[in-house]
Amino acid sequence: MADPRTTAASVKGPIGVLGGGFMISREAKAICEQYELGPRELYFRGRCGVIGETHADVIMSIAHYFPADHVVPNWEGGRKIPVEQAVALYAGICQDWGRRRLGGLDGCARIAALLERVVEAASPLAAPLFAGWRAVPLADDAPARAAQLLHVVRELRGGLHTAAVIASGLTPLEATLSADHSGTPFGNSTGEMMAKFFEWPEPYPTITPEVLERRREVEERTDDLMAPSFEVLTETERDELIELLRLGHAR
Repeated sequence: MADPRTTAASVKGPIGVLGGGFMISREAKAICEQYELGPRELYFRGRCGVIGETHADVIMSIAHYFPADHVVPNWEGGRKIPVEQAVALYAGICQDWGRRRLGGLDGCARIAALLERVVEAASPLAAPLFAGWRAVPLADDAPARAAQLLHVVRELRGGLHTAAVIASGLTPLEATLSADHSGTPFGNSTGEMMAKFFEWPEPYPTITPEVLERRREVEERTDDLMAPSFEVLTETERDELIELLRLGHAR
């Protein structure tokens, strides 16, 4: 039987992939083309727009892993469309991706039911994007609803992870370069590949064994911080969630 801490560690990989896969999907690309938005303009405007219409500095405060020189022009460029519309479009992308990616998974309704309880019970402290996305209406159909809730839980972990990175003293670039990216939508990407994807300027610092150890501790601390969110489920339900997400991830 999985305790809350074991559950947090066991589901982070599937949630990282299934909760973020829509961001780099064909559905996202189609919306970018339809509305003449750059990929990152849609990303920042749609994902971070749940905070509301605000100054780019506010977006920089929550887009921890991107350099400011990248965040500001993309947030400003996304002002082509109202922020409420951007959020609705982004939610729609997530839902449509869920219908395509999870539509044949029998356990979708159960995943959604379990994660909805986790989302409702979780504390929003240190996770502003989680709080914002928790307030977005959920889709009615199971595959879309499951995908949307996976995204919301991913935002919860993301906020808590950012807090752990800051507390560790690692810079965002060091955290990116030293991370294991296998449990993300980017799969086999190295830290350097991800740093380039986030558009950090080169050259990159050398990652020392001390940085790697601190990064490992960050991951452990993030699991600790996520654990209370799974206390709302019984031991049997936690085991069920782990298995369902394993099957969903393997599809």
